[in-house]
Amino acid sequence: MKGENRIEKEEIEEIKITKQNNFFKCGKYNLELGQRKYVMGILNVTPDSFSDGGMWFNTDLAVKRALEIQEQGADILDIGAQSTRPGYIKISHQDEWERIEYVFKRLSGKMKIPVSIDTFYPEVAQKALDLGADIINDVTGFNNKEMLDVASQSDCGLIIMNPGQMKTTTEFFKQRIDAMNEKLIDLNRICLDPGIGFGKTYMENLFILANTEDFRIKDRPLLVGASRKRVIGDSCGNPTFEDRLPGTISAHSASMLFGADIVRVHDVSEAVQSARVIEKIIKAKKSKENHSLKN
Repeated sequence: MKGENRIEKEEIEEIKITKQNNFFKCGKYNLELGQRKYVMGILNVTPDSFSDGGMWFNTDLAVKRALEIQEQGADILDIGAQSTRPGYIKISHQDEWERIEYVFKRLSGKMKIPVSIDTFYPEVAQKALDLGADIINDVTGFNNKEMLDVASQSDCGLIIMNPGQMKTTTEFFKQRIDAMNEKLIDLNRICLDPGIGFGKTYMENLFILANTEDFRIKDRPLLVGASRKRVIGDSCGNPTFEDRLPGTISAHSASMLFGADIVRVHDVSEAVQSARVIEKIIKAKKSKENHSLKN
């Protein structure tokens, strides 16, 4: 009995330590978890992304938009140069880097928030890290030995996305975390993205939005990216991509209430406002649960 009590006490102490130090480490940035909801602003430097292809496919325009995303209150900037829309045409790592090299160079020293590189190419990830990127956002979930090597040789944040069926998500996350653990990668550097719109049905996408917390592994932050996607359009009469903001806000608000820590968005200022309101709602709910409701 004494031994059992001792183990229970140790487990309790471990839980306390975990909760006190729960954060998402992104290089020099530590994003504390639990109280705040974070907004990741999307910058697609592509000619063919599904909703804004071509808008920022120019270095001057891309740099201007990056700074605007920061000014609008985003917590993270996510830069990508490869469209991953349904039916996309894959480009080489050389072409991908050519699109964004000078965007990264010109943003050097101007960003006060973490900058994420959205890529599945280790070559692009490494070059972006060399120019100051703080996060690697890999839509293949670091299912690549060379990408794991790049990750293990840095201290950047790592966003693992599951590109497969919803039923594989939890097991996929466990496998990728185990692979990172073998590389001695700090657990605090890991963020999980269930992958809305990637290999999921309409109902599976809705299930993720409504049950986001169910996909959390080892107390890691959860990212949801439903902005302007098909799950939004199919739910409200298929408006044009630019007219899906209300639906996107609804979906992301639900996911934040149900566990998401980060939402990835095209429309930054509106998402930031929504996140602040959701934080207050969550705080009010906790106040009621603690019988200490205050104005």
